[in-house]
Amino acid sequence: MNEAMLQMKPQTEWSVAQVEALFALPFSDLMYRAQTTHRNHFDPNAVQLSTLLSIKTGGCSEDCGYCPQAARYSTGVENQDLLPLSEVIAAAQAAKANGASRFCMGAAWRGPKDRDLEPVVEMVKAVKALGMETCVTLGMLRDGQAEKLKTAGLDYYNHNLDTAPEFYGEIISTREYQDRLDTLGRVRNAGINVCCGGIVGLGESRASRAGLIAQLANLDPPPESVPINMLVQVEGTPLYGAEALDPIEFVRTIAVARITMPQSFVRLSAGRQEMGEAIQALCLLAGANSIFYGEKLLTTGNPEAERDRALLDKLGMHPLV
Repeated sequence: MNEAMLQMKPQTEWSVAQVEALFALPFSDLMYRAQTTHRNHFDPNAVQLSTLLSIKTGGCSEDCGYCPQAARYSTGVENQDLLPLSEVIAAAQAAKANGASRFCMGAAWRGPKDRDLEPVVEMVKAVKALGMETCVTLGMLRDGQAEKLKTAGLDYYNHNLDTAPEFYGEIISTREYQDRLDTLGRVRNAGINVCCGGIVGLGESRASRAGLIAQLANLDPPPESVPINMLVQVEGTPLYGAEALDPIEFVRTIAVARITMPQSFVRLSAGRQEMGEAIQALCLLAGANSIFYGEKLLTTGNPEAERDRALLDKLGMHPLV
């Protein structure tokens, strides 16, 4: 492949076939193109650090095949009511002291009722007052709810597409793909930044991975933050025992996300604990420039802050301030 082909002009719309062609590039060519794209838009040695706190755990009515918080699965996750404001503030303060610049709060709801939203609004205000970026993931939003969160000072709303439209029904039956797109539209219309990505290793094909990336890249505009999750298998969920995704294929997914969404933060999210330092380093080289930082992601493990800092030090990288 010649230099001209590697330096293709950025494009604003991607077909699934074009994304599949990126996946199929020789690994060195793919990494070079991803790294070049990354350097054109970001400091290549800066990583945005986010911390995620589960503010309401378990008891969700959805049937997402990967999720240990679904009420219908027996996974050992204990239901937990909404945390008090004081505990959320304390967790945010600790995250900030450890170097995180964004604090994300997740609640296991199909979608919040208005009475659920009021205490979350107070949490957003309190975390914002600490000088941190704020993010919540609460499920599907109804009309008017995104505006309330915006008024509270919310910076990002997370609502993942999870996978490609054609594979979606294999993973979830309790909501439609369009439901997710509708929530993203409400978030965008309210003026809140969109955090939207997906999960790989669900048993999907490479074509479905390409379909997910194409869906994300073709959102108008693309999400400001794109979390790419490796499935963390939890006993009791339908996807427990699924064939694990090859780690190099995961790195390819990060690289393709970077190329197709050059101005987005691409977050290396769930599954880092199982990856080891070498694969994480390749993901950062491929253009990931955000990580979830701390002890756990909602209900599954995550490398401890000290290990994360040690890895960044080895790589000569630093937190984005």
